[in-house]
Amino acid sequence: MEPNLVSDLARDLPPFIAMDVLERAQAMERAGRSVFHLAAGEPDFETPRPIVEAAKRALDLGHTHYTHSMGLPELRKEIVRHHRAKYGVTVSPEQVVVSSGTSPLLMLVFMAICDPGDEVIISDPHYACYPNAIRSAGGVPVKVRVTEDGGFKFDLKDLRAAVTPRTKAILVNSPSNPTGVVLGAADLAALAGVGPLIISDEIYHGLVYGEREHTMLEFTDRAVVINGFSKAYAMTGWRLGYVILPQELVRPVQKLQQNLFICASSFGQHAAITALREGDEFTKKMAAAYDERRRFILRRLKEIGLGVRVEPTGAFYVLANAGHIHPDSYALAFDILERVGVATTPGIDFGQGAEGYLRFSYASSLASIKEGMDRLEAYVADPSMRPGK
Repeated sequence: MEPNLVSDLARDLPPFIAMDVLERAQAMERAGRSVFHLAAGEPDFETPRPIVEAAKRALDLGHTHYTHSMGLPELRKEIVRHHRAKYGVTVSPEQVVVSSGTSPLLMLVFMAICDPGDEVIISDPHYACYPNAIRSAGGVPVKVRVTEDGGFKFDLKDLRAAVTPRTKAILVNSPSNPTGVVLGAADLAALAGVGPLIISDEIYHGLVYGEREHTMLEFTDRAVVINGFSKAYAMTGWRLGYVILPQELVRPVQKLQQNLFICASSFGQHAAITALREGDEFTKKMAAAYDERRRFILRRLKEIGLGVRVEPTGAFYVLANAGHIHPDSYALAFDILERVGVATTPGIDFGQGAEGYLRFSYASSLASIKEGMDRLEAYVADPSMRPGK
């Protein structure tokens, strides 16, 4: 008998539903349907010209070879300068590892800290890929429910109760995907005092509205901080991120990088230096545009009758309660897509704590959001348009 070629991990791994929605929406568009994209978390802005030109110069200068496995020394120094200027924290370039996006970095960090059966605490709801990345490294995701009543923030009593001798880390995400919640200084300081290592996913820093974001490094040195260039500089396709590590984790993560990814793209790293040096004004303008879209979509969702008790103050997502329309968020999201051509992400993609919700991205243009909301309003107003009818 031939062995099963598919591993248990790959067989049991759930899909990233947001990508399933996007791919179905793209298939509908190829068939001639109009679709308004409110599902994918991707900026609709083009990468700023100075960053693009920096990449072109790097290519012209022959920067197409391997770099140091931890990243270009110049880029790591610029990351250190950026954190000192923005947050007032001091780290060493030798604590920084650059890789091909924040998703590979999460994998490297989980592989560096987890033996089989070790636990990483995450919130529920959470970014859809977190538990799968933890499992892929042999770890066990431990989910702690966060609720609307609690502002979608950890209850410290529940969090402490989830800590066991196998707990290796607590993973936090601020601004959050899917809720858009930003953790304040008091929130982060309290989390730092719980005990385990904190892994802080800060990829949406720069995209905040009405408040200042804080890095976990302001409150503890016992933290892993993950960030990158995709969101704040509209560089999703460049696949470039970085991690700031406690010294004891630097060499383990570096060795994993050497074996699994070697290094990030050379010319992309050169462009990232320009992003950090010249991109702040672009990020501010982009955030102002997102804020306008945020205020509009919040108003329209409430008018349509979807529940938004916790308004987002960061990233570009709204998690809206649609359970009164249909309790199955997966069926509802795909029904809305098929019937009225509006792509949203079902809450179940982000854990059982988001079942009954839909996540809306306002990373699309204001015109697209307006038309999408009008179509959604027509759907909600017509009881004949529901899954199974």
